[in-house]
Amino acid sequence: MSRIAVLITDMFEDVEYTEPAAAFREAGHDLVHVGLSAGETVHGKKGEAEVTIDRAVSDVSVDSFDALFIPGGYSPDKLRAHDAPVKFVQEFVQSGKPVLLICHAPQLLITAQALSGRRITGWRSVAQDIKNAGAEYVDQEVVVDGNLVSSRQPDDIPAFVRASLEKLAEAGGKVEAAAVRQR
Repeated sequence: MSRIAVLITDMFEDVEYTEPAAAFREAGHDLVHVGLSAGETVHGKKGEAEVTIDRAVSDVSVDSFDALFIPGGYSPDKLRAHDAPVKFVQEFVQSGKPVLLICHAPQLLITAQALSGRRITGWRSVAQDIKNAGAEYVDQEVVVDGNLVSSRQPDDIPAFVRASLEKLAEAGGKVEAAAVRQR
């Protein structure tokens, strides 16, 4: 199964993390929480979920993961203020490996200049930003464009999970054994 980097910090949208994360685990995928500081505990904006960061984004490599999952809320906006998460996202998109985005997550790809020529969806308040970044904004519950799987909001989570699991199955877990041992 796949080893998924979950890029997250404080003020993530609780349900946009908890529901996909539970579905990914149930399907046998391994989640590694990546954030600004290893060992830090980050909290959802509604206070319903908390996550302990396993690895600092500055200490990980795209080669160590099969996919990237970015929950929405204010977390993506907070992360894009730092160079290491932006570089990680940019490299992940360029790798061709699955990048799973919901709600405000495209903000990180905008800052990483990784959306030009792509089709994507996201929360309606970032639609114009997505267009300004050179992407086609599509207002539907899930959009799959190459390695990107995106959704707009919590109501879209069931479709997002289905499309993400399909993309993960299509990509298959291919992390090299040496990279996995780095954990």
